[in-house]
Amino acid sequence: MEAKFQIFLILLAVLAGTALFARRVNIAPAILLLLAGIALAFVPGLPSLELPPELVLLVVLPPLIYSASVAMSWREFRHNLRPIILLAVGCVIFTAFAVATATHCLIGLPWGTGFLLGAIVAPPDVVAPLAIARKLSLPRRILVVLEGEGLANDATALILYRFAVVAISTGTFSLSKASGTFLGIVAGEVLFGIGVGWLSLQARHRARDPQVEITLSLITPYIAYWVPEHFGGSGVIATVACGLYMSWNGPLLISSATRLQGIFFWDLVIYLIEGLLFLLTGFQMRSLFEKSKAFPLDDILSATALVVVIIVIARFAWVYPATYLPRMMSRALRARDPSPAWQWVFILSFTGVRGAVSLAAALALPFALANGEAFPYRDLILFVSFGVIIITLVGLGLGLPPVARWLGVAEAGRGEHIAEHQSEIAARREALDAALKSLDALTEDRELSDEVVKLLRARHEIRVNQLPDSLDPDAHEVTATGMALTRELISAERKFIHALLRDGKITDEIRRRIERDLDLEEASLANREYRKIPL
Repeated sequence: MEAKFQIFLILLAVLAGTALFARRVNIAPAILLLLAGIALAFVPGLPSLELPPELVLLVVLPPLIYSASVAMSWREFRHNLRPIILLAVGCVIFTAFAVATATHCLIGLPWGTGFLLGAIVAPPDVVAPLAIARKLSLPRRILVVLEGEGLANDATALILYRFAVVAISTGTFSLSKASGTFLGIVAGEVLFGIGVGWLSLQARHRARDPQVEITLSLITPYIAYWVPEHFGGSGVIATVACGLYMSWNGPLLISSATRLQGIFFWDLVIYLIEGLLFLLTGFQMRSLFEKSKAFPLDDILSATALVVVIIVIARFAWVYPATYLPRMMSRALRARDPSPAWQWVFILSFTGVRGAVSLAAALALPFALANGEAFPYRDLILFVSFGVIIITLVGLGLGLPPVARWLGVAEAGRGEHIAEHQSEIAARREALDAALKSLDALTEDRELSDEVVKLLRARHEIRVNQLPDSLDPDAHEVTATGMALTRELISAERKFIHALLRDGKITDEIRRRIERDLDLEEASLANREYRKIPL
């Protein structure tokens, strides 16, 4: 136990150091974490770490999916539901069949085994490519489609995966029965996820205690995921539906104190989960390397190269027709949603990075069939899955920034970014105007003293004056200077408060209350600086 805890501390230290280095060299942390995990796997003296598949599928995946769903806009998800479904369902099924066909015809894998391998490597990961895409300021719609696809494609792949495992184990498969089961699982999980979200919100609203509410929020994704998974579903769709329901209905039912603490809690949880997951994925290289000695290296490399080529080509072959053919056949769709530029479609096609879910699915393969025979091609599937993850994550992940700059897609995203900031400033100003009208109504309905009304109006005027009239470069320069000076003033105030504490003029409790206000003000500055919102 002590040795495992020491390894855990080493992984945390590597996670922090790699994240800092990734920021310095401007590379997605997931790529460097995977490479760091591979390097650590061969460090003398470090024991090999097996990544239990149930750890990923039952422990790690629910909070990742739930957090991304809560952060997702239901309105944008619904608006882009057609391309999201085409990618998350259609492209995954198409890719699985393409891999099955190629591996059967070119390297002689049985159809069932090829389809199983296809189901494992079909769903793209969302963490690394989305992080890169956000840094590049890609158009908002590309980000929404990628995020929506990443939320739902794991469900499609895991359902196909289970069908394939059952077919290989029993030797029978019924397409009509599988299709009906698939639709039943989707419908049932959507309803169950909404129900869990409703119950969670009601319980959290009645609790009115940040610690209790955050605890309930941590339990929620596991209830939404585990129950359908236990009854033969995937659990992913229910968790997505639960998260989207919470995103749309939660803001007016969750208190500000819970929201502030919950954001910090979930940011830390997701940061640690994602980082450790990529590190542990790289750590599997050692055990896979030892097992690979029983296989001809040429067979492993050729199978991996074939599958990588197929999944890349299959995504391009699906995305372009799925984008343009519906518009060619429907005038109403063409008028409502004109065809995007081919550069946008190319970026969507290029972001086919595979992640830890594919590895977990491969690791979860049974060792033996029901009759006691060894599961066919299990180790080969595992080697190919790991190779696909490394090649796509490093190759496509590093290639996405130069490709996006070459296509000029980031320029369109920057234009949207400016327009979004203008809309935000307008929304803030309109909200302040609505608050002022509310103050006028309260003044008429209640007997408020002139001092109270004067104080409230002064506070209101300060907030109004903080909003700029434009986003021109001069205004940005003034904003940056104002932020820097405000941060220095906060620092001076904090030092003075600590001096008062050392001199015995205030108590620690008073210092903590004052520091909380200063921390909130500094966090507000950091939030505006991160979002590039003028002060």
